[in-house]
Amino acid sequence: MLNHQDETRAAYDGVVELYASMFANRLETHPFARNMIGTFAELVRATEHLRVADVGCGPGHLTAMLHDLGLDAFGLDLSPAMVDHARRAQPALRFEEAHMEALPVEDGTLGGVLAHYSMIHTPPGELPALLAEQVRVLAPGGLLLVSFFGTEGPDPVRFDHKVAPAYSWPADRFVGLLAEAGLVTFARLLHDPASERGFLDTHVLARRP
Repeated sequence: MLNHQDETRAAYDGVVELYASMFANRLETHPFARNMIGTFAELVRATEHLRVADVGCGPGHLTAMLHDLGLDAFGLDLSPAMVDHARRAQPALRFEEAHMEALPVEDGTLGGVLAHYSMIHTPPGELPALLAEQVRVLAPGGLLLVSFFGTEGPDPVRFDHKVAPAYSWPADRFVGLLAEAGLVTFARLLHDPASERGFLDTHVLARRP
């Protein structure tokens, strides 16, 4: 039986070209997300650690955006087909196949981690360990920007994402998990959905003390 990672990897391997074409504009039609990433980049540039990981980078469009914003950005993704596409699309940048739960990064070496809708496929019970891994690689003062589908109910909600099963989260519950992982949330943005799913698009900025 496939675990959720195998299922997610296979699903994204099968939609690379379509997925890449949908997001080639680097968030030109998503002003809230684009500006949160800009804020993230500005805050990272104010630290002494400009190296950042785009975890769950997909076709590499946001890794390139982070690079253009002055960061030493590299991309990591579970899907080998996505990594291959990213390498072709952005040959000057580094991309590797990796699990978010086991990042090929030394402890405390990153100024930032971007997780743009890349944690949504992780079952709720496994999310604390995944968040702990992001904290491990952040330097003191390092930033995590995580975006996900938000729900107004009290509990995470499993739903049929177009690519693979996914979960939406109440913002307060997610922020609580960040706190348990050792991060201090200092900004959050919730806005009406950009899709027909009806979930709130949610962006949370947190810092490792």
